[in-house]
Amino acid sequence: MGVIVPRYSHSAVDRNRVKRRLREIVRIDVLPELPNVDVVVRALPSAYVAGAAELREQCRRACSRIQGAA
Repeated sequence: MGVIVPRYSHSAVDRNRVKRRLREIVRIDVLPELPNVDVVVRALPSAYVAGAAELREQCRRACSRIQGAA
């Protein structure tokens, strides 16, 4: 799994917070649902202001789309 969080004019503290949230969400909610695949998550600017619940829901929707395409 890889997580890409561009700067989007935010500090390193903000970027690391988004990375930690996304890594944990993907580890707990997404990876167990998928077959053995490599996953790369790229954060959008809205990820900086999104709460953990909103990020989790977006990741779950993405996981559903991946499963539907397979």
